[in-house]
Amino acid sequence: MRYVSLDLETTGGNADRHQIIELAAVVEDTRQVRPLAELPAFRRCVRHPEYVGTAGALALNAGLLQELARKEPNPERCTPDELVPQLREFLLHHGFRADKHDCVVVTLAGKNIGSFDVPFLRQLPGWGPLVRHEPALLDPAVFYLNWRKDTRLPTMSICKARARFADDTVAHQALADALDVVELLRPFYELPFYKQVGGDQ
Repeated sequence: MRYVSLDLETTGGNADRHQIIELAAVVEDTRQVRPLAELPAFRRCVRHPEYVGTAGALALNAGLLQELARKEPNPERCTPDELVPQLREFLLHHGFRADKHDCVVVTLAGKNIGSFDVPFLRQLPGWGPLVRHEPALLDPAVFYLNWRKDTRLPTMSICKARARFADDTVAHQALADALDVVELLRPFYELPFYKQVGGDQ
């Protein structure tokens, strides 16, 4: 199957009030696994007339805000109105097709994708009519859950530590985090969970 690992950086955690300032998407084909550096990747920083955010989120994304403040042309910078159409063109270019309603439908993967990213995506102009996601979402946390010891789903850092990444820190950069999700999911392509518990279908 093919899925899109997607990650956002935002000015805060409230999708009704705060803003997407970076979106990255990586296309993964589980039947033709390629080096991470060779995967089709899309990245945009999103310029708004003004920014509303929490101190923590703005501090975390200080470098990104500096990129957004620069005046020189940047092909990776766009407005909120341009973001979904540009993502759609990227997806079409890499083999996704529009359905009968002319919408590109994708399976999304990401850490906390359902609880965090999807509410922000739904605020974007064009999300739904131009691009939308399948109802089922892939979150790597469930693959790294210790069912006997954990009291909540593991964080990205814990997932990376349990996967024995050389560096278990979280970049908080959309493209790097989207690639980490792909790398976290890859060990399970060859031996899916249902086969580990005796299934044979």
